[in-house]
Amino acid sequence: MPKDSDGHLDNPLCSEAGLPAFDRIAPEHVVPAVRQLLERSEEDLAGVEERVQPTWSGLIEPLDEIDRRFEQTWSPVGHLFGVKNSTELREAYEAVLDDVVAFGLRSGQSEPIYKALKELRESDTWNSLDEGQQRIVEQRLLAAELTGIGLTGEKRERFNEIAKELSQLGTKFSNNVLDATKAYSLTITDPADAEGLPLSLRRLASQSYNRHKEDGQPEATPEEGPWRITLDSPVVVPFLQHCRNRSLREEVYRAFVTRASSGELDNSDACRQILKLRKEKAALLGYSNFAEVSLAQKMAPDVAAVEEMFETLRTASWDAAERDMQEIHELAIASGHTGPIAHWDVAFWAERLRERRFQFTDEELRPYFPHERVLQGLFDLVQRLFGIQVVAADDEAPRWNDDVRFFKVRDDDGTHIASFYYDPYSRPEDKRGGAWMDTCLGRRHIDGQLQVPVAHLVCNCTPPVGDKPSLMTFREVETLFHEFGHGLQHMLTTVDYPEAAGINGVEWDAVELPSQFMENWCYHKPTLLGMTKHFETGEPLPDELFEKIVAARTYRAGSLMLRQLTFGMTDMQLHTVFDPDGQESVFDVQKRVMEKTSVLPMLPEDRFLCSFQHIFAGGYAAGYYSYKWAEVLSADAFGAFEDAGLDNDDAVRETGRRFRETILAQGGSRHPMDLFKEFRGREPSPEALLRHNDLLK
Repeated sequence: MPKDSDGHLDNPLCSEAGLPAFDRIAPEHVVPAVRQLLERSEEDLAGVEERVQPTWSGLIEPLDEIDRRFEQTWSPVGHLFGVKNSTELREAYEAVLDDVVAFGLRSGQSEPIYKALKELRESDTWNSLDEGQQRIVEQRLLAAELTGIGLTGEKRERFNEIAKELSQLGTKFSNNVLDATKAYSLTITDPADAEGLPLSLRRLASQSYNRHKEDGQPEATPEEGPWRITLDSPVVVPFLQHCRNRSLREEVYRAFVTRASSGELDNSDACRQILKLRKEKAALLGYSNFAEVSLAQKMAPDVAAVEEMFETLRTASWDAAERDMQEIHELAIASGHTGPIAHWDVAFWAERLRERRFQFTDEELRPYFPHERVLQGLFDLVQRLFGIQVVAADDEAPRWNDDVRFFKVRDDDGTHIASFYYDPYSRPEDKRGGAWMDTCLGRRHIDGQLQVPVAHLVCNCTPPVGDKPSLMTFREVETLFHEFGHGLQHMLTTVDYPEAAGINGVEWDAVELPSQFMENWCYHKPTLLGMTKHFETGEPLPDELFEKIVAARTYRAGSLMLRQLTFGMTDMQLHTVFDPDGQESVFDVQKRVMEKTSVLPMLPEDRFLCSFQHIFAGGYAAGYYSYKWAEVLSADAFGAFEDAGLDNDDAVRETGRRFRETILAQGGSRHPMDLFKEFRGREPSPEALLRHNDLLK
């Protein structure tokens, strides 16, 4: 590959600054760019160690410069791995992954740097550092200790082997889930089997069939089919809710909960191996289990505090969940269903009961939520709350797909303070499922110039079909608001130290606070009506439909709470009491948890854990509880707006600015409890969360 005049590779991944060249990055660029990155970083790290100084400018700033180059070169690769996956990219990614992991360990285990960090903390200059700087030093010290800085000899060698193995297993786990999701499809040819399916689903399924049909086969239509049903969320969720053919529901449900659990894509052994390696890692570090390692960097003080929260929410939800199941069972029996309710019946009959009780369907709502209108409503809300303006700038940034959008964020005085990419639609052929926010560029100063933060916001919403625009489900609207909340904390930071700017440095169990906070606004009437517009008539959402949405907010709240507790409690059990070398399987653990969290016993064949990427291939290992921990915070934070008066524009604006100046602006520079108390005036209480879910006794 050619080089420029400075001897650097002429490669879009070797850029020194600015937005990644997503329109030019190809798999063949990855290996040479990352190898050059590692070579330069190794030289710079050695230079820091040789001239190590226990000062901020002599230690933290040069280390941050190394991190900045990883942001430019390695971060875009990881991003594309999630949104534009391919065989070639996987091969390139895996070819350098071990070396990237090895450098991270080498940096984290640097004795000269660790000693200098300790000297800085114990020096006379320590008190001259502000709180954000001190947190960065403290967090670097803890990270070094959790990276095995105190290990020597064979223990150090084994620790590093574990880190590499875990990285490889996580990548394999994620790839298997993606491939298993793509591998399954059910083709429906009999129109009778499609009766009851929403038109939006039939459009999506017929479009999917046309993309995958063989040459010479006739085109599918939404009305006549054939319809291709996949395990992609915009398809599988409404299918299980509306398919009247029980045997087809059973087939699709079983396929969904057994993804990546058989054949070449089987993740069962990977689950056990990952847990075994994490347990060994914890023991090497001197911890009793991996959960203690995880909580060392989180807001929750210990496992007991997490389990106390679990039990508080579980007991508040159990009776309501039993009523939920009894109600749908009664409806099913009255409608001709015979026998007990099975797992593949729950979503179907719950949807029938919801339609009967609240007199509306998701499909009735969809026409009022065209994607572009929802986006504008979201942008109007954040302007009202936080004084920022979001403007389209699609032509100012290279993109990886034609559907991707690019926006700039301006402050109330017109200053450009941030930007973000938005990748809205499902693409099961190369994009992983779910929704997430990630950092593209962090706020930092480069040669005296401010680099504004740039975020990636990724969803898997229902795409446009034919001449119909993207029409969102209400849950997709909530998900968009959720991810934008993460983006706000990244983009509205005022912290000038990259390691504490935005979401960086925020304890993991507090990082969901802004995201879950934003979801509450989907139930605020002026906000919701302001972002609705029937795509054909232009009419806003009728008042009666809004009232039904609000009334339905707490529908099956007990069941949904227990579902999340199932995930969180299983995760915690796997990382505390489970013995990976014992006779019990990970599925036995899930079954034991579900005896306390599910009114319906676990399906014996359930292998959901084989596709549970959050804890096996993501950042939520022994941390899935964070969603509920942060939801307590977010509900209480929204309570401040309720206390101020949601219809009082001046009070809402004043409270919004205070939320921006504390939670959003200061991010990782201060402990989240301190920020919460500054915003709310007290410590958080679960009362608001239980009240919002109508579970307060």
